[in-house]
Amino acid sequence: MDAQRVDMFTMSNSKFFESHQLPQIRERLLQMDDGKWSIIQTLQFKDPTIMLIVSILVGQLGIDRFMIGDTGLGVGKLLTCGGLGIWTIVDWFLIMGATREKNMEKLSMHLY
Repeated sequence: MDAQRVDMFTMSNSKFFESHQLPQIRERLLQMDDGKWSIIQTLQFKDPTIMLIVSILVGQLGIDRFMIGDTGLGVGKLLTCGGLGIWTIVDWFLIMGATREKNMEKLSMHLY
């Protein structure tokens, strides 16, 4: 894989992943077969900042968790009104990290 293309991908998508994951992503992309590159480029990742805004606005309904694919947690938040508000507040601090983890899982599924 072309190092310049990998560096462009890493720079343009760095906000979707944890900073400690970026070197691992870069190395794996460099080792990847060129045939998978078109698939990797078409992947759409969730923006952690948008997910934080969603969590602040409608987090008590679990919509933030539904959007990142945590259906079980979304249902739990919906049925308990965000854990009586406590779970909602805790998620304000956790949702960005959870979104980045889900993005990494999505990318890893195509890299390995």
